[in-house]
Amino acid sequence: MSKALGYRAFGGPEVLEFFDRPDPSPGPSEVLVRVAAAGVNPLDHVLREGLIPAMNGHVPFPQVLGMEAAGTVLAVGDDVSGLAVGDRVAGLALTFAGTYAETTLLLGAATTRVPDGVPETWAATIPVAGTTALDVLDQLGLPAGASLLVNGIGGGVGIAVAQLARDRGLVVTGTASAGKRELVTGTGARFVDYAGGDVVERLRALAPDGFDGVVDTVGGESLRAVAAVAAAPEALVSVGDPSVAELGGVPVRRRLERAGIERVAALMAGGRLDPHVTGVYPLARAQEALALVESRHAVGKVVIDPRL
Repeated sequence: MSKALGYRAFGGPEVLEFFDRPDPSPGPSEVLVRVAAAGVNPLDHVLREGLIPAMNGHVPFPQVLGMEAAGTVLAVGDDVSGLAVGDRVAGLALTFAGTYAETTLLLGAATTRVPDGVPETWAATIPVAGTTALDVLDQLGLPAGASLLVNGIGGGVGIAVAQLARDRGLVVTGTASAGKRELVTGTGARFVDYAGGDVVERLRALAPDGFDGVVDTVGGESLRAVAAVAAAPEALVSVGDPSVAELGGVPVRRRLERAGIERVAALMAGGRLDPHVTGVYPLARAQEALALVESRHAVGKVVIDPRL
């Protein structure tokens, strides 16, 4: 048996509860892992609220929170290649399995070995946040010297985008709250405070002809505001708000595969990407970790370590 945090009905934080479940057996395309760290993402509370029924509307309750994890392989499905019991890995969880747990199932095709020197608390940020940053920049395909705006640069995806974009020679500007200024400027990006007056006016002053690319991690009204400073509608990509299509932009096209996780892991191992993990919570305090991310006040990345 292993402990997990989840919910038996969709809703707000009040539906969360701990429960014990048997260690699941991996299917042919799955791996069973003992979780060393689980990344906390905005997607987690969105799924808890039942806002994306295509992802978990068909999944029986109780559902377990979390989509990304790092840990040690306990068992490998017959069709999974390249992984063995005892490997230190990072990967994406099956929707019904969750990662706010002591053990879980990961997709074999979206799980890879973790390079030496990369701690599990970092590796757990790769499968969702790290690969989202990789996917959005590959999708934009901007050349060196191009200008990039990251709306919501201080969170887990935003800070990864900033570093990967810097390494591609892009000129990065980011919007965030005042408390994230030091984190943002430390990546070499220009910082624009959400609350410092008319954001669009200040962004236009920095890029009178518009930004060559705009990556939105916030959505909603903030997305609609920054759409005005994209050099062209198709230069606007949102990582979480499909309504971007109404503005002429596009959602990020996600590639949920081992190759992307390996690319991001190699960048971490080579010192090119720091996920800026600013909070590590034991599983017993996982509700606090999720509440911090849900508040949008989290700086960098928050993870859960069931070993604590």
